[in-house]
Amino acid sequence: MIKLAIDLGSSVTKIFKIGSGIVLAEPSCVAVATGSSAVKAIGEDAKQLIGKTAEFTTIVSPVFEADIVNEKMAAVMLSHFLQKIEINRSRAKRTEAVFSVPCGAESGLIAKYRRLADDCGLGGVSFVEVPFLSAFGQGLTLSETNPVFVVDIGGGNTNIAAFSLDGIIAGIGLNIGGGNLDSQIIDRIAESYNLKIGLLTSEKLKITVGSLYGNDDEKFVVNGRDITSGRPRSVSVSSSDIYGCVKLFADKIAEYAGMVLAKLPAEVSASVWRSGIYLSGGGAQLIGLDDYLARALQLDVILAEEPQMAVVLGGGAAIGSSELLDTVMLDA
Repeated sequence: MIKLAIDLGSSVTKIFKIGSGIVLAEPSCVAVATGSSAVKAIGEDAKQLIGKTAEFTTIVSPVFEADIVNEKMAAVMLSHFLQKIEINRSRAKRTEAVFSVPCGAESGLIAKYRRLADDCGLGGVSFVEVPFLSAFGQGLTLSETNPVFVVDIGGGNTNIAAFSLDGIIAGIGLNIGGGNLDSQIIDRIAESYNLKIGLLTSEKLKITVGSLYGNDDEKFVVNGRDITSGRPRSVSVSSSDIYGCVKLFADKIAEYAGMVLAKLPAEVSASVWRSGIYLSGGGAQLIGLDDYLARALQLDVILAEEPQMAVVLGGGAAIGSSELLDTVMLDA
């Protein structure tokens, strides 16, 4: 039996295979011919076309804010990714997969994941909420008496929860992620420099100079289109230029983390005070976010060694242990 962990993210899809480790990490997007379902490119090849296509090509994101918004294209995309890791239709029947799902995922979303698994021909499927997988991926030890607090920031969704092996004590899934910050940066550059930049450029800018250290002064040259003249132009953007966007994003995460912390029973609060907050997800890689949240929440914040891979690594741990999987999988 082939065993996989699948993290179908809004920005990136990651797959872990027992015996091989992480075997795939590609953008969750598909390029199709406008007005039809003819596929032109998938994954990394499709992402490179964002903002560069003519009117007869459309970029589709099958997963948006942790919801499968285009089931047909999600199945096309995942089937393609499975083929890339040499799991064809016949091998898929002998494949058991665990999918990561948002904290508090409702039955309607689980049903979409089940249909996706069926469309891809997967033999068996189970579902585990992101906070559990993040904890496993960071090597944390869970028990009924050892609660942990996790903040996982993805491209389109953030999961915040305190939980133990007995279940989630308090948690929330938010439609806030790194993609929101990318959009805010686009608006800020337009306002400040009268320059229109694309999503790929905004993402690079966020990764390169986005920082929550107020004295950072890194610079990055971006190319775009002058909003007034319509001509190509480049500007040098510094960390301070987008600090307001970055801080607003971090403040929102801190606000919701504080709300979850306020709901915890006293003994759980005491445990979290001792152990701190575990931070993961691609959005957690924002420079200085761990220190910023630590100051805002007055708690230690521990950044995962591989933030973007924590959930899929945790999925690998879960699918590799039937006892662990039976304990944390959703009854759906």
